[in-house]
Amino acid sequence: STPQYLHAYISQYDLHHAEMTVRETIDFSSKMLGTNNEFEMLGEAIRRKKGVINKVDQDLDSFIKATTFGEGSNLTTNYIIKILGLSECADTLVGDEMRRGISGGQKKRATIGEMLVGLARCFFMDDISTGLDSSTTYEIVKFLQQMAHLMDLTVVISLLQPPPETLELFDDIILLCEGQIVYHGPRENATGFFEIMGFKCPSRKNVADFLQEVTSKMDQKQYWIGDENKYQYRSIEKFAESFRSSYLPRPAKDDLCRTNNTGKREEILTSATRRISRWNIFKACFSREVLLLKRNSPLHIFKTVQITVMALVISTVFLRTNMNHKTVLDANKYMGSLFMAVVIVNFNGMTEIGMTIKRLPTFYKQRELLALPGWALLSSVFLISLPMSLLETGLWTSLTYYVIGYAPSFLRFIQQFLVLFAMHQMSMGLYRFLAAIGRTQVMANMLGTAALIAIYIFGGFVISKDNLQPWLQWGYWTSPFTYAQNAVALNEFLDERWASQEFYYANAKTVGEAILKIRGLLTEWHWYWICVGILFGFSLVLNILTIFALEFMNCMYTKAIKILISIET
Repeated sequence: STPQYLHAYISQYDLHHAEMTVRETIDFSSKMLGTNNEFEMLGEAIRRKKGVINKVDQDLDSFIKATTFGEGSNLTTNYIIKILGLSECADTLVGDEMRRGISGGQKKRATIGEMLVGLARCFFMDDISTGLDSSTTYEIVKFLQQMAHLMDLTVVISLLQPPPETLELFDDIILLCEGQIVYHGPRENATGFFEIMGFKCPSRKNVADFLQEVTSKMDQKQYWIGDENKYQYRSIEKFAESFRSSYLPRPAKDDLCRTNNTGKREEILTSATRRISRWNIFKACFSREVLLLKRNSPLHIFKTVQITVMALVISTVFLRTNMNHKTVLDANKYMGSLFMAVVIVNFNGMTEIGMTIKRLPTFYKQRELLALPGWALLSSVFLISLPMSLLETGLWTSLTYYVIGYAPSFLRFIQQFLVLFAMHQMSMGLYRFLAAIGRTQVMANMLGTAALIAIYIFGGFVISKDNLQPWLQWGYWTSPFTYAQNAVALNEFLDERWASQEFYYANAKTVGEAILKIRGLLTEWHWYWICVGILFGFSLVLNILTIFALEFMNCMYTKAIKILISIET
């Protein structure tokens, strides 16, 4: 059987990370397909075979090392960039609607280069002319023709109404109609086959248009060369049956992915059975995420400025450094500031919706074509998010804690920071998951808004647990906001300065404990650590669910193929 590594599919959609260059895009594909070290392996094979390295082998070894190590030095990537004519834009960002990048034709070549860099010998390309003008399509197909003949490849391409000069580049034509093969054979014999059936292509007519119209019930009659009174519509089934019984030469069904050299094919099969280790997959994904983090630095700078401004505003609103700590009125103001801290940290995680939705189409493509697993992507994103989360929550806590006037203890400061960090991780995990199952910006925003409202309503601040209907108590214990609110409240109101006994409520020993009971919050200190653990547990579970969503849910788009045209060796 033919290993899956020997054939590759190239989509009509040019899905790339806009922040990466052409070279980085193709190089990542090379790492995922396991071709980065092919020339290094060649050098090792030479050394084992020769036993002794002579001057020529030393030069070859130096060349191999110089072209396979270091940034932008992968020989496989460089070779594909060269033959695709991408040298002039190799270090240019791919770009998108908001970021200037390469042209549409160059994007299409980069899409093709992603798969050419692998070990495949047979390529299936789906309508690669989408969004391109006829001259660009001709130029790309010309490159593919040269590569097919030079590299001993088989290339099958679907095109919609190709111009005559483009059609001339192909060796064989496969005409599909209603799921049946109407014709499959040499390009120059296509019109002859239909002429035998009684339909002739006029000299002024584009052959590709003729092939599409001659099978159409509406357009077929104009090509009839017999007596008009004897014309009868030839159905697709009749064309297909006639083709199967015709004498025209046809390629063997099992010979699409062939090579002329049997020994070479066996060598490729042996090489293709290698699988990329999970560690190498993770390294490739993680290095890409670090690169994307650097390229998206303006976004993270903006988020840092935003949280700084919000911290200054909240600190000014709740500026209570000289307050007493003996009444419920004082406590209400602190409860308000603690509520706002949890709310803003939660809101800050909503950026994950947009960032995840933006990268989902590219991930789905790479999952199918490069075997990119969901765990590799999410683990890389998660690890990269940790320092950013520490920075954002640390900045918020540093700017608000002592200005608002919380418990003047460094240990209490660290404990509040820990709660907000756990809440931020939970928030990012939640919105990544909602984006992964929503898959579109509108659906993910709807799910995110619904989740946000639910966790706030049941979180114990808008309405306390004691005032909830008994049949809604489950909502209180399933809301992540419950545990964040309880943890920050316990950290503040169980401090010594709230230990005054001048206020009594429901057998409370201190003012702080009475405030917690009035609010329907937990009053025992060990619940602080339980709440923090539950928040991290929420984050873990949501990230695991996101991995399953990435693995098993598909992108919502369809594709259609009308004509398959192949270039063969």
